[in-house]
Order: sequence, then C-alpha cells, then structure tokens
Amino acid sequence: MNYWLILAISAVAAFALTYLFMLKRPAEKILLGHDRGRKFAQGAEVNIGKPTGVGVYFTISFVLVSMAALGIAMRTASESVIFEPGVIFGLGLTFIAMITGLLDDRSAKPWNEYIKGGLDFLVSLLGALNCLVFFNSPFAIVTLGINGKPVVLNSVVFFILAAVLFVVSINATNATDGIDGLSGTLAVLTVITLAAIAYINANLTLSGFLIGVIFICVIIAYLIFNFFPSSMLMGDAGSRACGFFIAFYAIYLRIPFAYLIVGLPFLIDGGISILKITVGRLTRKKVILFKNIRTPLHEELKKNRGFSVPKVWRTLVISALAIDIIYIAVTVAVHFM
Repeated sequence: MNYWLILAISAVAAFALTYLFMLKRPAEKILLGHDRGRKFAQGAEVNIGKPTGVGVYFTISFVLVSMAALGIAMRTASESVIFEPGVIFGLGLTFIAMITGLLDDRSAKPWNEYIKGGLDFLVSLLGALNCLVFFNSPFAIVTLGINGKPVVLNSVVFFILAAVLFVVSINATNATDGIDGLSGTLAVLTVITLAAIAYINANLTLSGFLIGVIFICVIIAYLIFNFFPSSMLMGDAGSRACGFFIAFYAIYLRIPFAYLIVGLPFLIDGGISILKITVGRLTRKKVILFKNIRTPLHEELKKNRGFSVPKVWRTLVISALAIDIIYIAVTVAVHFM
C-alpha cells in the first residue's frame, strides 16, 4: 500500500474515531470526571459539571491509529518506513502520561500537587531514558532548528535536558488549559511548526510525519467540542498527554531546543504560572514573581483586562501563529541564503 494512501486513511480514521468517542463518550461514568471549577480562576464556574478527562478518548485514538498506521506502513509501504522502538515506546509513554492525569480527573478530590508533580517527574524520566537509549547520538541534537547544524551533547547532559523538557512541556500545557479551545489549538500549531522546521532541516522522517498528522487530526476532532462555548474538557488526562507528546516530538525530530521558540505561547501563558508558584514555595513566599500579573496569563487577560473568552483565545493564538510564521520564515531564509 502506498505511504500517502496510508497517511490519508490514518488521518480520516483518527478524526472519525475521536469524533465518535467525543459524541458517544463510551464508559463515561467509569472513565470521566466532572469539572469542579478552578480556584481563583475568573469565570471558572461556567465549567463546573462539564465532563472532564475526555483527553482519554483522543489519546486512545491517537495511540491506536498511530500504532496501526506505523505497522501497516512498515509492512506494505513502498517508501522507507522503518521500525523504530523509540517511537513505539514514546507512544506508550504518551498513554501513561494520560493515565496519570485521568486518575486525578476521576478523583473525588483534587490530588495533592506533590503527587501530581512526582508522577510527572517519573513519566519525564522514563521519556528522557527512552530518548537517551534510542535517539541520542552526535546528530540527535541540533540548535534552535534555524541552521540545522548538529550540537554534540554529553549523554548525561542530554538526559537531564530531555527530562527538564518533558516536565516543562507537561506542566506548561496543563496550565494553559483554562480557556476553551486554547490548549488544543496551541498544541496543533506547535506540532505543525515542529514538523515544518524539521522538514527544512531534513530531519522529518516518514514516521514522524505520520504520527504528527494523526495527532493533529485527533486534536481537531476534540476541538469541535471544546471551542467556546465548550461542552467538554480535555482535563489533566489530555493536557498531560499533549505536553508529553510535544516534548517527545521535538526530541524525536532532533530539534528539542526549538521548543524555546515554538513553545513560547505555552511558556508565556502557563509556564510563568508554574515558575511563580515554584519560586514562591521554594522561598516560602519571600520572593513573589510577577506580583502585579495574574497567572496563567489568560487569567490576567480575563480578570484584569476584561477580555472575553473568545478574545483571549484570538489574542494568544494569533500571537502564537505570528511566532511560528516568523520562525519558519527565518529558518527558510537561513537555509537558502
């Protein structure tokens, strides 16, 4: 079977399966929780009672379709699609990241943040170990993805930086998930931009393109139900899976440092919230960063700036799109100068 036919069928299957999952929500009483509202989050009361944790559905769709598509492509595609254990393990760990979030979504009471942090750290270590074993070589790391020149890192340094990237991406994506449609849209833009930068740098494999397209399709299907006014929420199950996969995808495509640019929307919106909380706790609130800014940034825009939910979404998405377009344009210019 031709690779492009496999890609097309996989994209349609991923979208359709996710859409049906969202529409029917099988085993909803067993799998899903209901939103409790977020403390100190302006307007969070409108989400109370909505099904949360539906990230379990799009993650299952993503992993199942990706595994099937890769298996079929490796056996039948005329193009070179090789077996890559690191990709299979990466998909499996994405599923595990989803499970850690789902257990919290299903809990009657929110989990202690130290428990969630510990689970995130454990999954991140496993993700970093997977990347160290299967993707670490002198050519596995490049710069910001602009010029494509390889940067050789010591294995220990590689492992530490990979673990940090996983932790940051998981938590920043989670913190951003407070506005209808925002986290999912940013995830789609991030994966598209990573794939584009990898293609320009000749790092985009057929397997990488395949799983990237499938991820985009399942998130788009979810967004149909999550755009304002949303009827359901991805919850920690979805945000943790998305954050893990984005970090994995960047490392797999050999452009992990590109996250510093393509991940800026996540870092600016959700990341500063994590930084503020972390510094405050480590210093026992003796040092409070961003005293006059409500975090995550989308809460600042809603509460202090008076933005509506759609306006917050437009502001942050347009900003992200501008960053991505400039990044791609600069990369293209550098490669063809």
